[in-house]
Amino acid sequence: MKSQKDEHRHLHEIQLESTQVYRGKLLDVRHDRIQLPDGNESAREYVMHPGAVLIIPLLDNGELIFERQFRYPLRRAFLELPAGKIEPGEDILNTATRELLEETGHSASEWRYLGVMHPCIGYSNERIEIFLARGLQRESGQQLDHGEFLDVLNLSLDAALLAFRQGEITDGKTIAALFWAEKVMRSGW
Repeated sequence: MKSQKDEHRHLHEIQLESTQVYRGKLLDVRHDRIQLPDGNESAREYVMHPGAVLIIPLLDNGELIFERQFRYPLRRAFLELPAGKIEPGEDILNTATRELLEETGHSASEWRYLGVMHPCIGYSNERIEIFLARGLQRESGQQLDHGEFLDVLNLSLDAALLAFRQGEITDGKTIAALFWAEKVMRSGW
């Protein structure tokens, strides 16, 4: 059986040179010179990202835990599911466990890995690993990172889907995860 890499070889671009344009706390911006499948050269600009996890925290009463957080690039607060950056060398389940506790004050006795999404394939290598967390218990108050401010609220799945339809939830990772949650909660995925 052919691997996906071999099967799509006619679409493959080859890196000829890579230049780091900017290195920050979170992002690493690159400008690469590449060879296109037809042999011509072009350039690609993209962001290297360490990856993240997103948690779908499902309470025993069927509600989901959400966060409202100000996002500076768009200068407004967004309604999102809990998520956070994967630290170098960190196991993704450990990231999910840590982020759920830090942001919501909850732990979970049951974790289910649902899959991965790539939110911005045109300009970043970011991946977001999605987990469903059940058996939630309130352990403590939030343990937010320095400079992190957010509100925690609970919504039923129907209320969350309505918020999406009404344009109150526009965050891509949260939208994708809501559709995963709907499948899991309603059809036993």
